[in-house]
Amino acid sequence: MRQKPCLQSSDVHTMAAACRAEAEKHKWNVTIAIVDDAGVLLYLDRMDGAASTTAEVAAMKAKTSAITRRPSKFWEDRIKDRPAFMNFPGVLQIQGGLPIMHEGECVGAIGVSGVQSHEDEQIAKAGIDALA
Repeated sequence: MRQKPCLQSSDVHTMAAACRAEAEKHKWNVTIAIVDDAGVLLYLDRMDGAASTTAEVAAMKAKTSAITRRPSKFWEDRIKDRPAFMNFPGVLQIQGGLPIMHEGECVGAIGVSGVQSHEDEQIAKAGIDALA
């Protein structure tokens, strides 16, 4: 039987702390979502001042990256050439979600919402970099 790496609680908390630190450094009020490889929510932090809608958007960005094993920006770019991808099931085509890769396997994803999409992705990347 094949063995597959997976996120542990300590990994999730390490990444979440790094994401929060990056957001606080820039005074960005965001929601940070971390999911497992199936897109199941493991962690959600809606910072003070973050809009209520950011919670669902961050979780969907993370789920998109986890289930497709690609940054959510891939899908944002993809629909420019093929608008039919707007109907791809369970995918939110907005930058700000990044898959968490370990030993060639997707073990989860981080999604962030609350500021400009490239800034959301910057926060998610800080979390992934903290695990490396």
